[in-house]
Amino acid sequence: MSGLYIWDMSHSPADTAADSPTIGTASPAAGTPHTGLPQPPVARKVPVERTHHGDTFVDNYEWLREKDSPEVVAHLQAENQYTDAVTADQQPLREAIFNEIKNRTQETDLSVPVRKDGWWYYGRMEEGKQYGIQCRVKAQDTGDTKADWTPPQVEPGNEVPGEQILLDGNAEAEGHPFFSLGGAAVTRDGNLYAYAVDNAGDERFTLRIKDLRTGELLPDVVENVFYSLAFSPDGSQVFYTVVDDSWRPYQIKSHTLGTEVSADVVVYQEDDPAMWTGFELSADRRHLVIGIGCSEYSETRLLDFAHQDAGLRTVISRDERILYEAEPFLLDGVEKILLTHNKDAVNSMVSVADAAEFAKPLAQQRWDTVTAHDDGVRVNGAGVTATHVVLSVRKDTIERVQVISLAGLGMPGQAQPVEPDFDEELYTAGVGGSDYDAPVIRLGYSSFLTPPRVYDYELATGELFLRKETPVLGGYRSEDYVAERAWATAQDGTQIPLSVVRKATVERNSANPALIYGYGSYEVSMDPGFNTARLSLLDRGVVFVIAHVRGGGEVGRKWYDDGKKLAKKNTFTDFIDATDWLAASGWADPARIAAMGGSAGGLLMGAIANLAPKRYAAIVAQVPFVDPLTSILDPDLPLSALEWEEWGNPITDPEVYAYMKSYTPYENVHEVAYPRIAAVTSFHDTRVLYVEPAKWVARLREATTGTEPIVLKTEMDGGHGGASGRYEAWKDRAWDYAFVLAALDARELI
Repeated sequence: MSGLYIWDMSHSPADTAADSPTIGTASPAAGTPHTGLPQPPVARKVPVERTHHGDTFVDNYEWLREKDSPEVVAHLQAENQYTDAVTADQQPLREAIFNEIKNRTQETDLSVPVRKDGWWYYGRMEEGKQYGIQCRVKAQDTGDTKADWTPPQVEPGNEVPGEQILLDGNAEAEGHPFFSLGGAAVTRDGNLYAYAVDNAGDERFTLRIKDLRTGELLPDVVENVFYSLAFSPDGSQVFYTVVDDSWRPYQIKSHTLGTEVSADVVVYQEDDPAMWTGFELSADRRHLVIGIGCSEYSETRLLDFAHQDAGLRTVISRDERILYEAEPFLLDGVEKILLTHNKDAVNSMVSVADAAEFAKPLAQQRWDTVTAHDDGVRVNGAGVTATHVVLSVRKDTIERVQVISLAGLGMPGQAQPVEPDFDEELYTAGVGGSDYDAPVIRLGYSSFLTPPRVYDYELATGELFLRKETPVLGGYRSEDYVAERAWATAQDGTQIPLSVVRKATVERNSANPALIYGYGSYEVSMDPGFNTARLSLLDRGVVFVIAHVRGGGEVGRKWYDDGKKLAKKNTFTDFIDATDWLAASGWADPARIAAMGGSAGGLLMGAIANLAPKRYAAIVAQVPFVDPLTSILDPDLPLSALEWEEWGNPITDPEVYAYMKSYTPYENVHEVAYPRIAAVTSFHDTRVLYVEPAKWVARLREATTGTEPIVLKTEMDGGHGGASGRYEAWKDRAWDYAFVLAALDARELI
């Protein structure tokens, strides 16, 4: 998007070595108002030069990366104390929002049971408890297909006959500051349960195995595993993932039960630092499916459990530079591969081929089309059941589900795709938790106005069975709110989709507070979904807008490609153009607009703070990726090399380096009146390190010519998602929303 927006760095503060007060002193930062508020901590300057491609950047705050330094910990604690003092007046508002979330939530609740093999699996929550409890009850096989696949009726607060508790998260979390479940698996016979627990927030899990017949833990314990677990069909092995020193998942390993962990076998190791590795079982559980890839091309390797000695088989080599997923399955006794791929199909398509075809050179292989390429439809993925192909597609920005009968698949007489019918304009529908042999697939459905629903979709008839709608207490009525699609015009004429949510009684009088949210990276879509906490904003008259900016996946693959690498600035200017639409729409007071985004959306927040600070009354940057150039220039930092596919490689490419430096938030802080800013992070986050927002806040305070407070809030026991436990998560959300509402002068319910 070169030339669309020129970043002026002429007003950047000089990067010079200077004696600065150490933390805890009362010396005011630039722009700090003398209004009786406490003075913020001032990080001392330790100039460090970073030179690449003939360009030198002096970083005065890189010393904050020393996580084990008592001085760094003391600085973060001082920042928390300052934040607490500056936002002390928001405490009653935070408590009110927390109680509103709590009072709308049915605290004792259960998920809809999912059948796998001979059991119904479900989770439940109990009032007053932070974590879920994983359970199951025995299934029946009466010969009546509909009855056997209708989930048992389980009611909140009522004892479930025959219930067996697999894992109580509350018991697992006892005595630990953090708890997260990173994966779970059950053997096919239902006797063993493998699960992985993180008690630090650093996404390194401990794998344990429980004998469900006795309740006893096996002696097998594997430390430092990553997400995903699976048992071999015979239950003798458990497969898991390991990350390298840069936090990249690079090994798939197998542990044979009853043996020493030191004897665990490396099934696959990926040595390319720019490739991510993961695995899953095929739908019919005959293969281990290993996926290796980045966002631009991939490779799938299969391990046939019936012939493990034959080793891994590659479907399509990464050398072909095709982005694809492969699902092996049997069709009329013939081994087939279902491919979701982008070969001659920018939005991807679905093909099917005999497994034997992949032994030939690519140009000689015969693939039959299941779903043809469509410029207006993005194919996100495809899977199989015993009778149908199940597709996830995106059309008109909305994620949808389609099914196609396996009969005649890929042939001229193939059945047409069938799509469940829903009656809202803006919604999200997806597949989850279905068994290969089931006559139904489980669907999740949600919208901005409809709380999450669980459906079973009968494949043979197309009938939808509503199994549950998440209750919202406190008198919630969907008709009291409105969700609409709007479009903003970008500087280059591109139409940017917006989702606009408000209370129905809000008038279009240019006097309302508004919050605009964005992400815009990794082809991730901000899909319609219900959010109980968001009601606390809407009920205070806030107009909530999601800007579906380029870099996301809402409008197909090109929408993503037009917001990455050397087109990344489109993401930022799209968000500002969306803000301008909001300011001119009549729905918002231009002086009462706040912005929010997290992770890569936090980079977006940092960019718009530099580009258009006057457009926002407040900005909340959650776990913000605001120092990406420093991170990506060091491939030894967590996940850095994997970022090259998204932003480009500034280590080897001077054009990428110069382009990134022209927009990265940390380097482009300059003397201007910044709005009220909150950077929210976690000390143990392994994806976006705490040091990025810590450095950013220090530099913002140094540069700002305004009087608005700039605060850093660090969760000292949390990970990338913040603190663990639902009540702590509600408190985090209440904090963020109270910060916004206070800045917008919208504390009172309307």
